[in-house]
Amino acid sequence: MTELNGVYPILATTFREDGSIDLNSQLKLVDFLLEAGAHGLGLFGNASEGYTLMPDERTGLLRAIVKQVNGRVPLVVSTGHTGTDAAVRLSVEARDLGADALMVLPPYFLKAEGEGLLFYYDAISKASGIPIMVQDAPLLTQVAMPPALLARMGKEIEHVKYVKVEAPPTPTKISNVRNGGSSSLVLFGGMNGHFFLEELERGARGTMPGSDMTALFVTVWNAFEAGNTEHAWELFTRMLPLIRFEIQPGMGVSAMKHNLMAAGVIECARVRHPTATLDATSLRELELLRSRLPQPK
Repeated sequence: MTELNGVYPILATTFREDGSIDLNSQLKLVDFLLEAGAHGLGLFGNASEGYTLMPDERTGLLRAIVKQVNGRVPLVVSTGHTGTDAAVRLSVEARDLGADALMVLPPYFLKAEGEGLLFYYDAISKASGIPIMVQDAPLLTQVAMPPALLARMGKEIEHVKYVKVEAPPTPTKISNVRNGGSSSLVLFGGMNGHFFLEELERGARGTMPGSDMTALFVTVWNAFEAGNTEHAWELFTRMLPLIRFEIQPGMGVSAMKHNLMAAGVIECARVRHPTATLDATSLRELELLRSRLPQPK
């Protein structure tokens, strides 16, 4: 597999009004994101409501998505768990069903530190044998992974190749990881891409935002890669009000789904509890922000 880089939207999971999986909308969304230029897809992450999915739903969705993508882009599947054995099992299953790489949160119920985290990621690496993206998300997990620990993971664990940096301030963390002996690790940003350009300027090689602004993120990426940073900043600055709105706790997933529904991509904006649903006032605010977005070129 070639090195991951670029814009890897976290694929929203689409539901019907009764809360069941809407597979038709799901596959339509997959094609929409690929047509928008996504370089790969992230599955079952936080913006996917992966935490609400049953094991059989994950398996069925992954099978269907792998078939729909048909090798066009890499698939990065979230397989972190509160237990090491469970994370290993999820990771092996994802590999067997067609995952190209794994995105793995650390255990966040009984929290491991240092050697415990090395053991956890090494067990997944040895069992799965495919690239691992360590998800460094302490706001969610309350697990700190300092640059020196990430560097050890990259050096000592065979398949740890990537880190998704979601430890604010993320640009500073990316610089610290880069300068801390982790030059072999490929760094991605997250948190809906709200510091996308700052992260790229400090050495990140991609981002994993939600599903609703993929074409714009790709346009910004293309401008940056072409050396046209002025145009990249102009576009990104106009995206920031909506990115800011969506990064609010309890707002993002519902907002992204309403944006996708307004674009005619999915049939329903239903989320699963405890994911929050936007109220009427928030929906009016969202519509205004959506109307102010630039057009991707």
